[in-house]
Amino acid sequence: MTELEKIDAIRARMNISYEQAQRALAQSGGDVIQALVLLEKKPGACCTDKDSWTEKVQVQGSELVEKVKEVIREGNVRKVVVKHEDRVVFEIPLTIGAIGAIIAPQLAAIGAVAALLTRCTIEIERTGASQKNPDEPKL
Repeated sequence: MTELEKIDAIRARMNISYEQAQRALAQSGGDVIQALVLLEKKPGACCTDKDSWTEKVQVQGSELVEKVKEVIREGNVRKVVVKHEDRVVFEIPLTIGAIGAIIAPQLAAIGAVAALLTRCTIEIERTGASQKNPDEPKL
């Protein structure tokens, strides 16, 4: 069974994200049953990261795809959520190895939606020891 198949099996049974399933699998040494037991005993305990924070960026619809690509290239991104008037338009969980061919169709779909939006917000969940200096300009 490949790692992706293991993650899919965990996700199907526990109704969790790819990232949560991947972390549980890593903490259990690649054993699917141990990952399920871990998730069952302590839901969310294996899947949180104290070193994560969220940043919000306002963009014009025409700038959306380029901004999302730029954010993804930065590398310390866990999740990107695109919102229009507080409604989630797209949510892209990013894990190591999920970049490239898997993200390309989602970017194309974002591009199609961006043509319809005038202004939207990108919420970026990042990993790292601390948040950027608030005095620094945002993306």
